[in-house]
Amino acid sequence: MQGRIALVTGGGRGIGRAICLELARRGADVAINYLRNQDAAEQTAEEVRALGVQAQAVRGHVGDPERIKKMFGQIRERWGRLDILVNNAASGVIRPTLELETRHWDWTLEINTRGAWLCAQHAAALMDRGGAIVNLSSLGSQRVLPEYGAVGISKAALEALTRYLAVELAPKGIMVNAVAGGLVETDALRYFANRESMLEQARSRTPAGRMLRPEDLARVVAFLCSPEAGMICGQTIIVDGGFSLVV
Repeated sequence: MQGRIALVTGGGRGIGRAICLELARRGADVAINYLRNQDAAEQTAEEVRALGVQAQAVRGHVGDPERIKKMFGQIRERWGRLDILVNNAASGVIRPTLELETRHWDWTLEINTRGAWLCAQHAAALMDRGGAIVNLSSLGSQRVLPEYGAVGISKAALEALTRYLAVELAPKGIMVNAVAGGLVETDALRYFANRESMLEQARSRTPAGRMLRPEDLARVVAFLCSPEAGMICGQTIIVDGGFSLVV
């Protein structure tokens, strides 16, 4: 990936940070998007630079079309193009589906689905020599998880968006795919009331013998951004150590 330019939304912490570092290890320069936690994004940028490539922390709210436009303007101003977009930023309200309010629904879909769509539009305009777009989904797109309705629905829509973008952009040399991960122990789990039971279940029921780590997802994302994945188009790759196979 030497000389390639990547943008990772929500790249300062957790899975996003692992993706930034994996792309950097393979030679890509990385723009690290963040919204609130600038310190984490700047720290990730320093770690990326330590790997011998360029990095820039870029503030931008993927739920706001104008801020998305401004963020991509910064990418264009510094690098003039983009080769890789990873739509990793996510949010959502954790509560039973029948207890959701319209504002909860709107917020979750705007961040997780509309934001990815808008970022893909702007990214494609900068990928004049082809490229790769990878969307981060989750098992909740296909399986029903407690109080995960809004997020799960938004991720199912994200996977559908992946397929439509893949067909439209493949003739331009832009491959679009998704990665759906199992449970990863990150800060996002603090919003789940049943966090400990979820973690225990993941540890005990994963056939691979351990919980998923951010680096496991990052390596698959990086592969989908590589020339070796050039004929993988519109697919959702599940990375969960076999967890979803066990009844």
